[in-house]
Amino acid sequence: AYIDPPTPNHLMTSSDFKIIAIDGGAASGKSSTSKKVAARLNYLHVDTGAHYRALTHIALEAKIAPQDETALSHFLTTLTFETAIEGHEAQMILNGHLPDQSDIRSEKVNATVSHFAALPSVRNAIKAYQRNQATVARNAQFAGLIMDGRDIGTIIFPDADLKIFLFADEATRAARRSNEGQNDTIAERDKLDSARKTAPLTPAKDAFQIDNSKLTLEQVVDQVIALN
Repeated sequence: AYIDPPTPNHLMTSSDFKIIAIDGGAASGKSSTSKKVAARLNYLHVDTGAHYRALTHIALEAKIAPQDETALSHFLTTLTFETAIEGHEAQMILNGHLPDQSDIRSEKVNATVSHFAALPSVRNAIKAYQRNQATVARNAQFAGLIMDGRDIGTIIFPDADLKIFLFADEATRAARRSNEGQNDTIAERDKLDSARKTAPLTPAKDAFQIDNSKLTLEQVVDQVIALN
């Protein structure tokens, strides 16, 4: 259940507040771009990939496999989601615990997260929480929300003010993961994310597509802000 208490205010009208949806595959630069944009525009940044990673981590800790539908269904009913804000970053508090980055970005989670994220039950369990991050951002007096993931412009915020789909060639993305000290099966994750029946990785029809293989991070950030 999503339990962040609402804190209504009337200091910012809906016309003042904007939502940017940024989608793309693994290591396409979604989070790096979103963080920079958030800082420059005073938006709240939400990394939904971290949500699925956190959920995957605690499921694996509970010895639950994505194939065990009965155990997983029960497990999902026990989850509570809250939000902590640090600077321009929103972090999900799962069952009262703020996940450690080293845990949710481990090789074990990297190898399994797409399998959990492909399940309709998992995506449905977290959808309301993700959509309510717009309310969290408004109540915290941010000028907008920038959320990155794989289904933001198509499922979570289909009416976002701006939709971006980032992509880069596989070699570039593999190098980025390596530079971060992570081993990630880029091609396999792309295949799983794109082929799943529920909320597959695909550009929204009205998304601006940016190939950032040869661009610097600042160049991509400038493009997003210019489009906004």
